[in-house]
Amino acid sequence: MPELPPAIEVQNLRKLYGSKAAVDGLSLTVAQGSFFGFLGPNGAGKTTTIKMLMGLAPPTSGTIRLLGLAMPEQGLEIKKMIGLVPDESLLFDHLTGGEFVEFVGRMYGLEQKMARQRSAELLELFELDGSQKKLIVEYSKGMRKRVAMAAALIHRPRLFLMDEPFEGVDAVGARLMKDILLEQVRHGATIFLTSHVLEVVERLCDHVAIINEGKVVVEGSMDQLRGASETLEDAFVRAVGVDRTTETLDWL
Repeated sequence: MPELPPAIEVQNLRKLYGSKAAVDGLSLTVAQGSFFGFLGPNGAGKTTTIKMLMGLAPPTSGTIRLLGLAMPEQGLEIKKMIGLVPDESLLFDHLTGGEFVEFVGRMYGLEQKMARQRSAELLELFELDGSQKKLIVEYSKGMRKRVAMAAALIHRPRLFLMDEPFEGVDAVGARLMKDILLEQVRHGATIFLTSHVLEVVERLCDHVAIINEGKVVVEGSMDQLRGASETLEDAFVRAVGVDRTTETLDWL
């Protein structure tokens, strides 16, 4: 059986905004079937990287291959195989959740009957079926994240690109979403995830890369990053160079 190409392979990726490098020579390989955490402090280049992987921001230089195909040259073919949950959930506020998920299914080429059936099943899976008549504009942030993830699943993608998917989601919703994502990985999908909630990453991911100032500073398996006794938080703080004694104010 031939070896599968990496789910994500980027080489010397750079993105300049004026003279400022948001991403600066990033190289990264993510194997298919992995749950990969992509971490970094605010402004490190995580969202810019995800946007380049999605084809939403052209790189200044470097190469991107997803599932063995070149981005952007084979972008249309790639986009049929990936599911996206962007940091800002780009939803149609004046549709219901079911209508939006069905619409996304149709955009991916599903027949109307199948798109409608899968939409209903996904809303039930994400426990949104009690809000069938509610417009997305009335959704809480956590509900918006759930419907965005439901839409990302409808065409059964092989690769998920997720930017802060648990932000604003309550504990019950987060647990539900984690279980669904872990099930996707068990079925062979690849998940590339950014999150500021390190406990979530530590619990879910098998591999992690930490980016700082547009460059990968640490990469490895979760066990390698944590070492014998560290938490992921300890490894993260050390990697981004802010491991120092917390200063206090006399009056605080």
